[in-house]
Amino acid sequence: MIKKIGIGFILSILTTIAGSYLYMEIVMKNGFEASWQWMLDTGNQGMILSLGAIPNLLLFFVFLRRKEEYKARGVMLGVILVALMVFGSKVF
Repeated sequence: MIKKIGIGFILSILTTIAGSYLYMEIVMKNGFEASWQWMLDTGNQGMILSLGAIPNLLLFFVFLRRKEEYKARGVMLGVILVALMVFGSKVF
């Protein structure tokens, strides 16, 4: 049970990283390096993280459809962690 939740959590974090990278590479049109520098200069880490977490929704529903509820719980824990990180970047 704990192992399945951990797998879902790790997949959620990796999906968020991949989503953030794809957003900065494709949507922002400046390339990854320029987008990374813009994110650090303007303090928009929360925006990039929250947009990068959108693919977790697909991952969550895939696990639910396959009847892997514990992995879906791990994905939710990952989303909560990302939400706390976004909230922390706005507050501090």
